[in-house]
Amino acid sequence: MGIRGLMSYVEDHSSQFFIDLKLRDTKIIIDGYALFHRLYFDSNVDLRHGGDYDSFTDVIHRFFESLSSCKIHPYVVLDGGCDISDKKLLTLKDRAREKIQVAHSLSLGGRGNLLPLLIREVFIQVLNKLHIDFVQCFSEADRDIMTLANHWNCPVLTMDSDFCIFDLKAGFCSLNGFQWKNLAVFKDTFHYYIPARCFSVDKFCSHFNNMNKALLPVFAVLCGNDYINLPALETIFSRMSFSSGASSTKGRKHQRILGLLNWLSHFDAPSEALDNVVKYLKMNDREAVRDLLWASMEEYQPSPVKLQDFFQLGAYVSPCATDLGLPEWIQLALAKGQLSPFVCDALSLRRTILYTQVENMQCPSAHVVSLSIRKVIYGLLQNSSPNLNNVSRSTGSKQPLAFSEIERIDKNIATVVTHAAKLPEEYRELGKLNVLSLSKRKNLLLETLKVKEVVLDPIPASLKLPIAVTCFWLQSIEGQAKLYHVQALLMGMVVGQLQKMISEPDNEESPMDGAKLFCDQFLKVKENKLQRKLDFDTAHVFCQWQCCLQMGFYLNQLLLTPLPEPNITWLYSGTLVHGLSQELSASSSTENLLRVCPGARQLYSQLFHGLKSAVPSESLFHREKSKARRKKPKKTNTNLTKHRVGTRSLLDHVSNRFGLLSVEDLDDWDQESKLE
Repeated sequence: MGIRGLMSYVEDHSSQFFIDLKLRDTKIIIDGYALFHRLYFDSNVDLRHGGDYDSFTDVIHRFFESLSSCKIHPYVVLDGGCDISDKKLLTLKDRAREKIQVAHSLSLGGRGNLLPLLIREVFIQVLNKLHIDFVQCFSEADRDIMTLANHWNCPVLTMDSDFCIFDLKAGFCSLNGFQWKNLAVFKDTFHYYIPARCFSVDKFCSHFNNMNKALLPVFAVLCGNDYINLPALETIFSRMSFSSGASSTKGRKHQRILGLLNWLSHFDAPSEALDNVVKYLKMNDREAVRDLLWASMEEYQPSPVKLQDFFQLGAYVSPCATDLGLPEWIQLALAKGQLSPFVCDALSLRRTILYTQVENMQCPSAHVVSLSIRKVIYGLLQNSSPNLNNVSRSTGSKQPLAFSEIERIDKNIATVVTHAAKLPEEYRELGKLNVLSLSKRKNLLLETLKVKEVVLDPIPASLKLPIAVTCFWLQSIEGQAKLYHVQALLMGMVVGQLQKMISEPDNEESPMDGAKLFCDQFLKVKENKLQRKLDFDTAHVFCQWQCCLQMGFYLNQLLLTPLPEPNITWLYSGTLVHGLSQELSASSSTENLLRVCPGARQLYSQLFHGLKSAVPSESLFHREKSKARRKKPKKTNTNLTKHRVGTRSLLDHVSNRFGLLSVEDLDDWDQESKLE
């Protein structure tokens, strides 16, 4: 939710509405969505190259280390899917359009804030690693946060202006005034504390003629939030006595807020205020508008969900999820963050939103490449509960269920209807998916990703899913990858694995010889990011790969992780991979880059040849025959000739089938072959 202009208004008058706190030795309820946005955008982390997840992970670690130093016990609460009524859809569409414009601006070197595609998954993985208590709500989390904070009488940490409306016993701390980077010390005990500013609803109401706090929800719905935007409200405002003399948009919003609060302060109760609101409307519109406003005000009432039961007992009950008849294991997996809001929306609304990255706007959406994975996800979800099936499809229909996808078309959005994949009978009941054998769940995953298990056998466990996804990506007709793109991705994975060994000394794996020197040389590649102009084709290719990884990740989760879940922190660093792609496309070779660390060289070889082995053999045979008609190469060493012919056949196959490589890339490919 959110009330337009309210947060900037109260922070502009912070001395009147906030009190100073010295936070230590307390519980705090954290709005997870607000936190990971603020941490990413305030930490000078790259925004244009698809995410520097390792750098973001460092920021998260530092944040929670600060809380630990002050004995502050955090409870992170994340939003889930959209409300079952989908009443926020118009707002979500507007935001999706805005993100497209921001992505386009960033691609041209302009400004803007846009989160990388997998940032939420990284955040949850870090919370798990640090053993931070967290929960993912079934839908919007605001009311659940408010209810839990009042139950425990502790503050909330957020940037959401709706918390100015909630009657919070201990108030909320604004992320803007939460000085976690600047710990202070009590002079008498030498204990650390975090200086913070806490919003006081009592001070806020007293400033406006001691206004009744019960009138604040009326103010919220009249001022306009994510759920309500009635044209009738503009009619009301135009006929009220307060006016704006401000010239800026911010000034006009603040003037409206000030005028509306002063006007409402003259009423004793919400019903009296609403009577005076609807009198400005035509007689036949009044009852409908009144009912809508009352219904919208319910969003500021306590929630029936008891998050304390989840944190203390591990039990999560959402009335909405229960009413939908969703299987218990699905409800608990959603609460634990083991399934994404994407899955939640597909389950409850049969509608998903595919968010835009910093990609080539001249090309189709990068999400197109992962369509077949999404169809399998939808296929698994289409028989989730009798309640949903009765609503969503007519009795006796045997057609695959249709799902609506909101995605980018050029520089706008459109809703595209996608039909679920028709799966074998054993996969058609979601409630029994958790008792299906591991081999059957793994088979569906690997068949969807178009890779055989034998290809993944030599691959380290933590990289099996990323390599399977990369095989799928390379076999997708939309892919436009070049050899140096593939090299850069694999090199990025290798660097990540070595950084993990160095950064996590408790890791079972010991660091390889030369690992530190190896990683240091790649840090220089990342540091050159500001000098690099974004290559649109390269950006789009890596966006396609992330889309495949995202949906492969979600499918693996839905199938209860038949492949180990990869640690995304160490899997992809956008500035590194883009920089490597640029260097490898120019003059560098992977052999030179890998020379300082034999272990890295060996790991890269495993990954690279895993990809090569995934190319269909029948296509290779077809290309071998076509090669026989070409001019024979000069007579050289027999083994080398056979090797080069085999390599050229592979190149020609991949070039023809997937647009990946050309014969001119032979010298580069031969460099890879030296790693065999």
